[in-house]
Amino acid sequence: MEIRTVAAGRGWEWMVEGFRIFRKQPLTWIALVVVMVVIWLASLILPLIGPLAINLVSPVFFAGLMLACRTTDEDGEPEFGQLFAAFKTHASPLITVGGIYLVGNIVAVAVVFAVAGGTALPTLMGKTAVDPEAVLAAARALLLGMAVGMAVFIPILMAVWFAPPLIVFHNMPPVEAMKLSLAACWRNTLPLLVYGVATLVLGILASIPLMLGLIVLLPVLVCSIYASYKDIFPAVPVQSTVPQNLNP
Repeated sequence: MEIRTVAAGRGWEWMVEGFRIFRKQPLTWIALVVVMVVIWLASLILPLIGPLAINLVSPVFFAGLMLACRTTDEDGEPEFGQLFAAFKTHASPLITVGGIYLVGNIVAVAVVFAVAGGTALPTLMGKTAVDPEAVLAAARALLLGMAVGMAVFIPILMAVWFAPPLIVFHNMPPVEAMKLSLAACWRNTLPLLVYGVATLVLGILASIPLMLGLIVLLPVLVCSIYASYKDIFPAVPVQSTVPQNLNP
C-alpha cells in the first residue's frame, strides 16, 4: 500500500479538515464522543480490571469512530451503531492491537522507574527526609527516566496510530497494520509534530472555559485523525465488511 509523505503544514490542515467533517453532523458527533467518555468513566468503576479492559477494546471503538468519520465525510449520517460495529467483524485483530499497546505502556512505565530508581518518586513527594541535593538528584533521575520511557512509548504509539482504520478498511492483520502505521508515522514525523503542537495549544484553549471547549475539540480531533489517514494513505479503501450505514 502506498504511503504518502506530506509537508509539515499538513499537520494543521488535518485539524481544519477534521473540523470540516465535524461541522457536517456536529450534534451527532458530540453525542458519539459523549458516549465514549461515559463508557471510559464507567470502566473506572472496576479498579484495575476496568482500565485494563477499556485499553484492550479501545481500538475497536476507535475503528467504529473511523467508520462514522467515513460516513460523515461522504455526506452520510453517522449512527451510534457504528461505534460498536467493529466488534462484529474485526474484534480479534483490533483487541490484539489493544493488547500490544497495553503491554507497551506497561513496559514504558517500567523503564521510567527502572532508569529513575525506586527512591526518586518518594523523594520528590516528600515521603523521605528532605535534602535539597537529594531532591535535585531525584528530579534529574526522574526526568531521565521519563525521557527514556518516552523513547520507548512513542514508537508504540506510532505503530497503533493508524492501525484501527487500516484493519477495518483494509482487513489487514494486526501486526501488518501496526508495521505500516509505524512506517507512515516515521515518514511523516514533521506534520505529526505540527499536529501534536496544534493539539496541545487547542487543548489548553479549550480547557480554559471550564473545559467546555473539549465538547467540540474531542470530536474534531477524532475526525482530524481520519483526515490524516486519508492524506497519508491516498489509495481508495477496500470495502470493509462493516456497512457504512446500518439502517436497512
